[in-house]
Amino acid sequence: MIDLMTPLSRTIASRRADILAAVHGKPGTASIAALQNDDTVTALARCCYALLPGVVRLAVKEDAFRAFVFQHRDQLLAQLVQA
Repeated sequence: MIDLMTPLSRTIASRRADILAAVHGKPGTASIAALQNDDTVTALARCCYALLPGVVRLAVKEDAFRAFVFQHRDQLLAQLVQA
């Protein structure tokens, strides 16, 4: 099984402003309440999937990735809202 947390954490760390801008329309703004909305998490998963390395995207289909994001949403949201 592929460890998705490592490439996803790297993607969030390096592209945090881009991800937040894609999800919220404004870079650098996020709140836990807003990011806990299922539609927003779906948009977050779609955005992050597109930013993952191609090798990861070849190995993991987008629907499986989205399920992973929902399963680990608290960890991922904490990474996004940290200053």
